[in-house]
Amino acid sequence: MSAQSGTPTAETEYGIFLPIGSGGWIVSETAPHPEASYEYNRKAAVLAESYGLDFIMSMGKWRGYGGTTAHWEHTLESITMMSGLAEATERVKVWATIHTNLFNPAIAAKMYTTMQEISGGRAGMNIVVGSYADEFRQMGMWREDLAHADRYRYTEEWTSLLKRLWTEPSVTHDGEYFQLDDCRSLPHPSPMPTLISAGRSDTGLNFQARHCDGSFLTAETLTGLRDASRDVKKRAEKQGRSIRTYSMLTVVMDETDEKAEERRLRYGRGADIEALVNMKRSWGLPLDKALSLTSERPEDEAFQAPFATGSPETVAGRIREIVESAELDGLMLIFPDYHADLAAFGEAVMPLLRPGGATGVSAE
Repeated sequence: MSAQSGTPTAETEYGIFLPIGSGGWIVSETAPHPEASYEYNRKAAVLAESYGLDFIMSMGKWRGYGGTTAHWEHTLESITMMSGLAEATERVKVWATIHTNLFNPAIAAKMYTTMQEISGGRAGMNIVVGSYADEFRQMGMWREDLAHADRYRYTEEWTSLLKRLWTEPSVTHDGEYFQLDDCRSLPHPSPMPTLISAGRSDTGLNFQARHCDGSFLTAETLTGLRDASRDVKKRAEKQGRSIRTYSMLTVVMDETDEKAEERRLRYGRGADIEALVNMKRSWGLPLDKALSLTSERPEDEAFQAPFATGSPETVAGRIREIVESAELDGLMLIFPDYHADLAAFGEAVMPLLRPGGATGVSAE
């Protein structure tokens, strides 16, 4: 959409970040606790489609963070779950996450070709380099010898091979990390699945610019988010490519601004400090730093993504402001309760974002 436009156009995409891990995206004893079950996620996906949202996406997670809420201790696997949801839906884009350090590119090529066929061309691959060491050490799949830049070099080779396997009849390759000998992956997907990635490092942004169709970005301010969006798009232009930019937003909505803010504060006051500290330690932070960051504003730390609170009108206005000011092509939305809250959002906010667009139907 145009940065000068006052209303998001149909080109602005809205989707949901499915709660594939128990507890969803709010680490709190007092927030709703979405189940890591296929049925829970299936209903959320069908609701999203029924209210006119554009995509559904799930993370890949292999180890939780404990605490009083046992946050993300129960998780589903992204690719197999999203393949099921491809069958359960008809229109939404279906984006699943893959860790390049766990799957050989030839295996990944075949899996996503299958998902593309199941979905009728709606599949997308969220490429994750794999940076949370404990998740992979537990299964003997963490390479201590690879630094951050090395992991991106590994993923660069991985992604190049993936694309070749999707387009060439046979691939022979003797590289730094992979060796393929007359490797075949037929049929080829048509069209090729959408490629998405996230990351703010210079190396990560360059990878996105060279290979991806979508970039998920974060920043401390809307100005920072706008600058990040402009940056990765310029990098892609230099490669002769275009890329769409997205960010995440947690929506805490109620009938009035006051009720919504009270709800947000109630969730924040129940922050699971132990789980949050464990999460930050998984990022590589020392214990004292993780404790310090968590204790400063625990009522905000409970939320794993920026949040918008308020009435439907306030939430719609905030979403317009974010998309417009940060020059984004889309937002991935998070809800405390993916059934009740998504239905309320679909009924009251989507008509404000897309007048005359789709309205709710049964998710059964």
